[in-house]
Amino acid sequence: MELAYYSDYAVRLVNTEEPARGKDSLTSIDAVRDLFGANQQAARRAADADVTRFRSVRARLRAVFEAADTGDETLSVDLLNSLLLEFPVSPQISGHTASDERRGRDDDGRPLWHMHLADHPSNATAGYAAIAAMGLAFHLTEYGVDRLGLCEAPPCRNAYLDTSTNRSRRYCSDRCATRANVAAYRARKRLEADRSEKTGLAADTAQRSSVTGER
Repeated sequence: MELAYYSDYAVRLVNTEEPARGKDSLTSIDAVRDLFGANQQAARRAADADVTRFRSVRARLRAVFEAADTGDETLSVDLLNSLLLEFPVSPQISGHTASDERRGRDDDGRPLWHMHLADHPSNATAGYAAIAAMGLAFHLTEYGVDRLGLCEAPPCRNAYLDTSTNRSRRYCSDRCATRANVAAYRARKRLEADRSEKTGLAADTAQRSSVTGER
């Protein structure tokens, strides 16, 4: 699996909550299991207690993004390191790929070896947190702390990973980008209208004053 896949674990978990909107979709075991995606073997370990534990990890991961978003790189790294220490990963070499037809082998019949982060067997939360933290750590060290962002389209604030070539990403999705651009456009139009109205009033006042002076 690509490391980008692992870093997405963190984004998926953080975005189960929208604090500004008062929304939280992480309310059941099924919601926890959905976060694992295709990794159903790990998802089956989820129990009632994992809902609360997942929420705790989610808060800590969001704090990493919030620190990065405010430019506090040291705090962001420290918070992520604390997760890495608490939830260590078990790296393994794997020959598995996503293709069922090729069954993890190249054209010569040899396995396509790559690094795989094995999840922790103790419980669902530990396994997910280990993968999410390590994936986020790989992304942070490869691209920089400033590549961890929170959507600037209020009230969204969803987390995202910036992979743009010029570090220009500001929104979590095209939908939020469009909404923000429309809001900015409308704000500019209102400002222009206000300025035009004020200019018209000023001109009208000046004209009346001129007429009065001529009399």
